[in-house]
Amino acid sequence: MNGALSFHDLTVGYGGEPVLHHVTFALEPGEIVALLGANGAGKTTLLRTLAGFVRPRSGTIRLDGDDLARLSPEDRARRGIAQVPEGRSVVAELTVDENLRLGSLWRHRGRARDVAVAEVYELFEPLARRRASDGHQLSGGERQMLALGRALVSRPRVLTLDEPSLGLAPLVVAQLMATLRDAAARDGMTVLLAEQNITSALSIAGRGVVLDLGRVVADAAASALADDTALRHAYLGF
Repeated sequence: MNGALSFHDLTVGYGGEPVLHHVTFALEPGEIVALLGANGAGKTTLLRTLAGFVRPRSGTIRLDGDDLARLSPEDRARRGIAQVPEGRSVVAELTVDENLRLGSLWRHRGRARDVAVAEVYELFEPLARRRASDGHQLSGGERQMLALGRALVSRPRVLTLDEPSLGLAPLVVAQLMATLRDAAARDGMTVLLAEQNITSALSIAGRGVVLDLGRVVADAAASALADDTALRHAYLGF
């Protein structure tokens, strides 16, 4: 089901000086990698480039060895790349159930869609209780659960998340991270998690990649990054 994802010599910009410089690293099938760095490091730009919303100036992104350069965002979604952007992106006017079914638009139909939605309700019991509620009626934690659930319902091969813990209570963050870890282990899903909550990210990731001003400055096991005091102080702020 799932394949390897790789970035090779990727340079990306918005018209002026590049935001990403020659970024190279890879993710194995089923691996969770924490993408770390301060604001402005280039994390969001990398995720948007993977999703197809930004075109690189040079370099490649490959899934199972296939270059994604010519694929639209919709085609990348059909290939199994799902994104949870920063800001708990849900459709406020739609119900929880409608949001989830919308999430399966590019990947599932009929019975397969029903099964995928039921699996999300098993993962997130609060959503099951509020399936008829509109998105604007949900709490911040529930909206983030819905944003993650809407991505998971497509049963992605690759899932990216941009600051999913932002503004959430520690208990909700812990629940979201545990759910993400369990879903990745169950489905063999590859996960790229951009997070400023370093401790939470490294608690579920096997590896961490650290960006600084658009360049990869570290790529190591999560435990090694957590124990590297000099690197944490220099690039991660703790």
